[in-house]
Amino acid sequence: MARVTVEDCIEKIQNRFELVMVAAQRARKIGSGAALTVDRDNDKNPVVSLREIAIESVPLDTLKEDLIRNHQRMVVYEEDETIDLMDGEAEWEKIANRGEGDDIYGDEEIDEDEEDAEEGDAEPSLEDVAGAPADKE
Repeated sequence: MARVTVEDCIEKIQNRFELVMVAAQRARKIGSGAALTVDRDNDKNPVVSLREIAIESVPLDTLKEDLIRNHQRMVVYEEDETIDLMDGEAEWEKIANRGEGDDIYGDEEIDEDEEDAEEGDAEPSLEDVAGAPADKE
């Protein structure tokens, strides 16, 4: 095969746009040092890539996956992967996600009167502070 035309490759990849994209991806790989699967015959990288596609000497599925991966803007992470939280991030998340009435420091509600009674440090009443006389019977 001295000359490669699009008609030779269109049987392998039916969409012409996809053919051009895959051939360009393979030509980039050849330019970056990938091993050739056909003789160069003094051809440039795009022609060599089209020749490889025409005789199916390179896996087209791999080229398509590489093409997609190169055009992606976002890296997909495995769901098994856990990310360690930095110090204080758990508390900040509680603050950010709490609703009204939620306590960020724990789930149990503490009644201040019960807490004072348990500690024995009950605050004196206003009558005790003012020095009101004791009730007379």
